[in-house]
Amino acid sequence: MSRSDNDSWDLTSSVGATATVVAAQRAIASRGPDPLINDPYAEPLVRAVGGDVVATMLDGDEGSDVAVVALSRKQLAEAMAVRTRFFDGLFTRATAAGVRQAVILAAGLDTRAYRLPWPAGTVVYEIDQPEVIEFKTTTLAGLGANPTATRRAIAIDLRDDWPKALVDNGLDPNKPTAWIAEGLLIYLPPQAQDQLFDNITRLSAPGSHLATEYIPDASAFSEDRSRGVTDGFRRFGFDGELSQLVYHGRRNSVIDHLSASGWDVSAQTLEEAYAANGFELPGDEMFAAFADARTVSAVLTGTSSPAPAP
Repeated sequence: MSRSDNDSWDLTSSVGATATVVAAQRAIASRGPDPLINDPYAEPLVRAVGGDVVATMLDGDEGSDVAVVALSRKQLAEAMAVRTRFFDGLFTRATAAGVRQAVILAAGLDTRAYRLPWPAGTVVYEIDQPEVIEFKTTTLAGLGANPTATRRAIAIDLRDDWPKALVDNGLDPNKPTAWIAEGLLIYLPPQAQDQLFDNITRLSAPGSHLATEYIPDASAFSEDRSRGVTDGFRRFGFDGELSQLVYHGRRNSVIDHLSASGWDVSAQTLEEAYAANGFELPGDEMFAAFADARTVSAVLTGTSSPAPAP
């Protein structure tokens, strides 16, 4: 079913299921004697969600044709290592620069508030739908997990007034903030993408940090071009159709939009991001569909000029 303005989901359906898939990738990347990342909570969270993703992605037999099938577990692990290290690095750089406020937008099953070595006095804000926040908070508490920073979970949909909710829960717009919007933009309508960054800018003081991803060519999510991704994940129990989960249509450049709002922006291609981590970007058709993807990081250095508040 295609997206609509007032649709909803949990961790087993629609956009919510993608959060479970991503957490399962983090679990795979955290396995072995030399794990690519260290997320000890990813696997127990995914197992608590349950369903086919657990049975196939975590426990299934990949088969003897692993070298030729699309989207092997090795590819899943490397892709998630590149992504996780990038966003972890944003928080590491920001806190090293003295930032003590961090915001994780559409947090899903993200466990950075529990696993990163946050400096004393850091407050980590997580924003997501109430059902997702409740599930993660309850499950991690049951595992005996304790946040490594002051964690403030805000149960609100990003389509509602989340900036007010952040400020009401203690975010100080006059102090620098570290923001991540990971795996989020494609699930927002084009206009909402711009509004998201305008709200971030409005709540940010100079010295704030931001990391996100940007895919210039939205046609990568057309039914034909995204079929390889969909088929690859379907092998692991995810039966969603990627082309129906994202919002299509022309989007403004994230890089240009942030630059115009006073951010000093840096971007890497997917190939460059893989190389920086010691990996080689797979050359198959599935990865080729996202060859134009960029990892984007930025620091607010000047006076911003976001669009007026609606």
